[in-house]
Amino acid sequence: MTNVRNENGTCGCGRSPTGNCIGWHNLTPAEYEAKTDKQKEAAFGKSK
Repeated sequence: MTNVRNENGTCGCGRSPTGNCIGWHNLTPAEYEAKTDKQKEAAFGKSK
């Protein structure tokens, strides 16, 4: 998947809580759903 730079960052799949690509486009739907809110928040916190 090619990253698409847009106003919201480089995430083209919409899964990244940061707006920038963090590789979550490679996760299966089940793997993505298995991410806890805490993991998603931790990924967001690292981007600041």
